[in-house]
Amino acid sequence: MAKDEPWLEQIAWGPDGLVPAIAQDTRSGRVLMVAWMNRESLRLTRETGRAVYWSRSRRRLWHKGEESGHIQRVCAIRLDCDGDVVLLEVEQEGGIACHTGRERCFYRQLDEAGRWIETDPILKDPEAIYGGGR
Repeated sequence: MAKDEPWLEQIAWGPDGLVPAIAQDTRSGRVLMVAWMNRESLRLTRETGRAVYWSRSRRRLWHKGEESGHIQRVCAIRLDCDGDVVLLEVEQEGGIACHTGRERCFYRQLDEAGRWIETDPILKDPEAIYGGGR
């Protein structure tokens, strides 16, 4: 860690060196997605003004939109009261945050009968976004 970045030490990093990060749309206030960040991804997010996450499945930095072009411009970075969750207030380019082609990852809602109902439409076919890479 660089000595000029003590703000990173104020985060309660998990034992794996990660912290959950919530991306919230600044215009609508809707939660778009939850991802993970490590020190480097959070530092790069602050430095570039674009969301960079840690992909647990790929085990590498993931620049949001690197495949889809749907980047997240970061307007503010917030830390919760316990210091263990980061909130990114973002402007979502292209209006699609989810790899399923929807505005947000939280497109399923539990109904009265205990079933998950898809409530948000697919805005763009994932095949057209990723070319079958997902």
